[in-house]
Amino acid sequence: MTPIAELVQLLDLEALEVNLFRGHNPPESWPFRTRVFGGQVLAQALVAAQRTVETAAAHSMHAYFIIAGDPQIPIVYQVERVRDGRSFATRRVVAVQHGRPIFIMSVSFHIAEDGLDHQMAMPEGVPTPEEVPSARDLPKELLDSLAPSVRNYWTRPRPVELRPVNLMQRLRAGNVAPPAEPQQKVWFRADGALPDDPALHRAVLAYASDMTLLETTTVVHGTSVLGDRIQAASLDHALWLHRPLKADDWLLYVQDSPSAHGARGLARGLIYDRTGRLVASVAQEGLIRPVSPTAAA
Repeated sequence: MTPIAELVQLLDLEALEVNLFRGHNPPESWPFRTRVFGGQVLAQALVAAQRTVETAAAHSMHAYFIIAGDPQIPIVYQVERVRDGRSFATRRVVAVQHGRPIFIMSVSFHIAEDGLDHQMAMPEGVPTPEEVPSARDLPKELLDSLAPSVRNYWTRPRPVELRPVNLMQRLRAGNVAPPAEPQQKVWFRADGALPDDPALHRAVLAYASDMTLLETTTVVHGTSVLGDRIQAASLDHALWLHRPLKADDWLLYVQDSPSAHGARGLARGLIYDRTGRLVASVAQEGLIRPVSPTAAA
């Protein structure tokens, strides 16, 4: 089974009771096996909430990661039906392991209706995804020069393909690139065709929205969340879904970080489709605690 087929299976939650669902974790071959990947919990929680709403579609979600998830056991999602109105519905989701919450999220749903329409334009001059090398195409000598944690991150199988616009330049600069502006542009898409289910495409986008974003808070400091110099973890996550989207076609994730202080960094993202439509906005604060060389050893 391909990684994207496995992700689709992970997002097909098991219904235990009314408003109660169980989500499983990925196989051992996947990354993030020391803890559950935050994007997985975001996506599964969104699926659980959506399954309690009949006609409206999710348009915003606000979540807090409380403690790291245990990848060895399933996650139970408890959905509270806070409100069902004529235009909007609200759900609260609590993810539970070992009898305690590991994650909480509020989700708002809205029926489709017409209204005013505007958006910020997609940046100009960004290379197309076909012009950006895939990690699969990186030269062997470059991969061999990287620290194991960095090399493993870019070469291991994953259900979402990532193509950072400046990946080659950053890697050629060494395992840790020199300080740069706190900005990133990353093309991404599901690594394979998805079923024609809009709710599934929104869930896959939620999964991918937690990838690479926190790294934006560290590039200005010449370090990375991939090495052993930073203890990193997502603390909260907000996602707004503006327009219909296809998660198995290329999407451009335009990221910046306006602030870092007190071992926390804030990152923001705008997600565009290939035609320049703004389909989603993201904000996240994360832990970026420096680790001393003695502690890292």
